[in-house]
Amino acid sequence: MALAARLWRFLPWARGIFPGPWLSRGAAGSRGLCRTWRLRGSEVMGNLGTFKRSLLFSAFPYLGFEAYQVFSQAAVVHATAKVFRVEEILEQADYLYESGETEKLYQLLTQYKESEDAELLWRLARASRDTAQLSGTSEEEKKLLVYEALEYARRALEKNESSFAAHKWYAICISDVGDYEGIKAKIANAYIIKEHFEKAIELNPKDATSIHLMGIWCYTFAEMPWYQRRIAKMLFAAPPSSTYEEALGYFHRAEQVDPNFYSKNLLLLGKTYLKLHNKKLAAFWLMKAKDYPAHTEEDKQIQTEAAQLLTGFTDKN
Repeated sequence: MALAARLWRFLPWARGIFPGPWLSRGAAGSRGLCRTWRLRGSEVMGNLGTFKRSLLFSAFPYLGFEAYQVFSQAAVVHATAKVFRVEEILEQADYLYESGETEKLYQLLTQYKESEDAELLWRLARASRDTAQLSGTSEEEKKLLVYEALEYARRALEKNESSFAAHKWYAICISDVGDYEGIKAKIANAYIIKEHFEKAIELNPKDATSIHLMGIWCYTFAEMPWYQRRIAKMLFAAPPSSTYEEALGYFHRAEQVDPNFYSKNLLLLGKTYLKLHNKKLAAFWLMKAKDYPAHTEEDKQIQTEAAQLLTGFTDKN
């Protein structure tokens, strides 16, 4: 009826003919009626069926255009509302993440686990992983959450391969899954992990966390014990490898991008310098890690480890 009213206004030859609504309540069910139509005081006799057909043929082009406009506008409004809704959810999610409300964040985002939005999905992967690491999470629940996180990260990557965060969290989640799949899978996954960390850095060179994680990858393989290297060589012709120098380069690069962004980066700078037998620079970075303000439980643990390492090689002197 709204379309009909709008149509009526755009039919100049019809204005003034009908004093009331465009269609009376019974008109839709009437066929072939003869009726007297009044036009500015003159009486015109005609067949209503013929008139209605003429009216419909005249109205169809406009009615189709009007319907198209209305549906198009409705689609735009719906799409815009959907975008605003996703933005609102992401804002809530980021607030909860910054507040350390891991369980509330997970509960919020799992309501939208069927989403097609990559930004929402990688955040859900992160929330699943963080929930898995809570002290109150059982081993069985942890395993389920780890695999769940990987699936969300994989979907995020499918939806948007240009998302650096999707690449980063996919790599992190693959690494976590390796703990349940044995040494062979873990080593095989190392290549994939490196590839996605490198892609994340390429897409966003200013993300200190991705650079730091690439440093951890290098440090891990530089530190790999000889027996694990031997197993890796038996399983793969060219097993992944790295050096402490490479790890150090990434840790420094992360620090340059965002100074003092993470206590663990400071600790690993100190530990890497220790591996390279540079005690002076090791002490410098370990001291920074020890004095880093403890905002989280991890920060407290890093403070303790840094203090122990400092005590250890100071006593030897």
